[in-house]
Amino acid sequence: MTAPAVTPIASRDNPLFKDLRRLSQDAAAYRRMGRVWLEGDHLCRAAQHRGVMPAVAVFADSCAAHLRAELSAGAQRIVTLTDALFDGISALESPARMGFVIELPVAAALQPRAATVVLDRLQDAGNVGSILRSAAAFGLHQVIALKGTAALWSPKVLRAGMGAHFGLKLHEGLAPGDLDALSVPLIVTSSHEGLLLQDQRLPWPCAWVLGHEGQGVSAEVTARAGLSVRIGQPGGEESLNVAAAAAICLHASALSASDG
Repeated sequence: MTAPAVTPIASRDNPLFKDLRRLSQDAAAYRRMGRVWLEGDHLCRAAQHRGVMPAVAVFADSCAAHLRAELSAGAQRIVTLTDALFDGISALESPARMGFVIELPVAAALQPRAATVVLDRLQDAGNVGSILRSAAAFGLHQVIALKGTAALWSPKVLRAGMGAHFGLKLHEGLAPGDLDALSVPLIVTSSHEGLLLQDQRLPWPCAWVLGHEGQGVSAEVTARAGLSVRIGQPGGEESLNVAAAAAICLHASALSASDG
């Protein structure tokens, strides 16, 4: 296959540059535009590893020639930006100075029996991305984000997820009632209520529900759960960060699955 010609961009008024700026700076732009901005060689390689090819491969003029050749494979379009323009859309101090625009993946139908993570109105993009990374690491490959959760394909969540997105089936904008389509038991987490995690024989597969950083899991979702657990904290801290709590719970779930 013949590689597409390289299109240089040197003006801020270029329509594609304006699109790149929207995608890189507006957390919800991907929903309107149907495309996602990935920045840095790590995220771009993670996408390629999962068979996701770029609609547009974007390189700063200073990006090394061997990286351009390697990472533009399969791209529908290749563009270069002056370093000053690239720095205007970049959120990283990356020596590679490159990124991909990919088509927004189409969410498949919910899998009722899949091991699942449910995000109930989580606000912090770093927490959401970290939880996606833990979900992928511990084998819970379906993630449901209820309305009010940080945008899953926003640049900040993508950076925190470190490529986990491309190994997960992601669903966002769902309502609590949509959880009724799941046939696996729901387990809700709480900082102070519920049974101690370490004392439970955890079901597998299951759906873990992680709640809002301040308010926790909503009453509407909690009413649908078959089990509520808390993590023992002998050190006496008030609570754990939700991403840290998620990692502990999902690891315990993975251990339960391997024992079963």
